[in-house]
Parts: sequence; C-alpha cells; structure tokens
Amino acid sequence: MRTPSDTQVIHAINANDTALDTPFLKCLMRLIRARDTYGTWEVKSDAALLAEFIVTKAQRRAIPIIGDPDPDVLWRLETFYACVALVIEERSGLLISSTLMMNHEGFGRVVLTTGRLVVLSKSLRDVHQFGFETLIKLAKAGAKLVADATAAIEVYPDVARA
Repeated sequence: MRTPSDTQVIHAINANDTALDTPFLKCLMRLIRARDTYGTWEVKSDAALLAEFIVTKAQRRAIPIIGDPDPDVLWRLETFYACVALVIEERSGLLISSTLMMNHEGFGRVVLTTGRLVVLSKSLRDVHQFGFETLIKLAKAGAKLVADATAAIEVYPDVARA
C-alpha cells in the first residue's frame, strides 16, 4: 500500500533521476538498509524507504509540536546525522564522533567531532517536524552539511588529525 509521501518521493525521483545518484543519498540508503536487522525492508524500494524523510508543508502544519517527539522522527533524525558523519568519514579518512542531545520537548543539539575539532555543531528545534519537502532538498541539505564539515577539516588539518 502506498502512502501519499511514497507517491511524492516517486514523483521526485521520476522528475530528477540523478537525486538518488548523489553520494549522500547513496550513503543514506546503505545506512538504512544496514539497520534492517530482520529483513523487513528488503522488499521496499529506495523511494519507499526515503519517503519517511519527506514532509510536505501541509504535513508539517498537521504535526503537533507539543509532547514528546515520535520515536520514528527521532530515528530519522539520528539516521540523517549518522549519514552526514559517515560521508565526512569517507571524504576525509578521519573517524567522526557523533553526539545527539535531545530533551523531551523536541529541542537539542547535534555535534560531530574528529576528536579535537568540532566539524558540525547545530541546534535542533521543532524536531517533531523533521523532514524535507523533496528528495532533492534532502540531498542538498546533507551535501551542504558534509561540505561545511569537510571545509573545516581542510582549514585545520593538524587539529583534525590530532
């Protein structure tokens, strides 16, 4: 059975087949499939798995921001930033440590470090509504975070490798 978000992802892929060819989305798919310990997602297409990350403006408005964030949203958030860390590792050859701190109201912080160098520090708010409008925006957001972190490593290579 297809949900509306599945259909939106499929249209986004059909509109731009190159979105799935980006290094970030390839890594995200590898990470999602690696976390499938029981094999329940083997029959799902990449589009169906990525549909979880697509949240339209209408869907965003319908999500209440009061209360604890949904566990599925927290899983998507964790998976997204874990993917950012993995792509940075692939590009730099350095081990990236990830710390995600979240309070019960949906506010928090994510920090990625190489040990001594903080390559990403981002405040998180309204985690209840975490998602991207299109597959292309998902790929661009991940690629931008990776590029910024990689640039920090290139500026301070000695600190990053210390």
